Amino acid sequence: MNIQWYPGHMTKTKRLIEENIKLVDIVIELLDARAPYSTKNPDIDKLAQNKMRIIILNKADLADESITKEWIKWYSAHNVKVVPIIATTGKGIKEVTKIAEDLLKEKIERDRARGRIYRPIRAMIVGIPNVGKSTFINSLVGKGTAKTGDKPGVTRGKQWVKIKKGFELLDMPGILWPKFEDQMVARHLAYIGSINDNILDNRQLAIHLLEEGSTLFKAQIEQRYKMNLPVEAYEAFKAIGLKRGLIIAGGELDELRTAQTIIDEFRSGKWGRVTVEVPRKDKE
Repeated sequence: MNIQWYPGHMTKTKRLIEENIKLVDIVIELLDARAPYSTKNPDIDKLAQNKMRIIILNKADLADESITKEWIKWYSAHNVKVVPIIATTGKGIKEVTKIAEDLLKEKIERDRARGRIYRPIRAMIVGIPNVGKSTFINSLVGKGTAKTGDKPGVTRGKQWVKIKKGFELLDMPGILWPKFEDQMVARHLAYIGSINDNILDNRQLAIHLLEEGSTLFKAQIEQRYKMNLPVEAYEAFKAIGLKRGLIIAGGELDELRTAQTIIDEFRSGKWGRVTVEVPRKDKE
């Protein structure tokens, strides 16, 4: 299974970022805490290379807490400000604006010295599809300003949002990059729902997820399905489907429903707090 997904509106989004990044003081990039490496768009690194940045690890409640701490330590060692948050509950949200204000303190003071007393901080919010940008903004503002959804591609145009007095946020649609050279990265994005499900072979994706999961968090999967996982991933896939009674006429396994069940339960956190990536020296 080779996964590639770069719909035409993402080319427009990249142009929007290029055209508007000069209007902002700082870039806030959302990642999924379960896959911090794969959810970091290399194109954003290039587009925002001359701007101060904050990395947000969203959905921290779904990720392994100890591994999230490793990622925070890794980013700190690379002089990057990083904040774990739970956008759905608002946990960690206020820390983001505080860090932005601290990072821009000298710039704000220089502007005031030049007479620009009421100039607000302007931040751009970026990230790949389905990492929770709209939910983050709504938690920050305290109302349903941004459209939210559990499918990639809900936000299609830019919008300015006033967060509080002296702080404005430019929300951009989710953007991927044109080609996934590393199919492991593509699979990780597919696991968390950042790629359109309609282009995926969910059966194969679920088997890959079980194969990786049996190495990284086997105990959580076994606890969820109340069984010892077979060593071979497809056998584990079949065993889960049969255990759940996902059968079609003739007593055969309903592989489509089995695949959807496995993927949905991973995405929704029913496997417990699990992370598919840990910091490695080759991820520099």
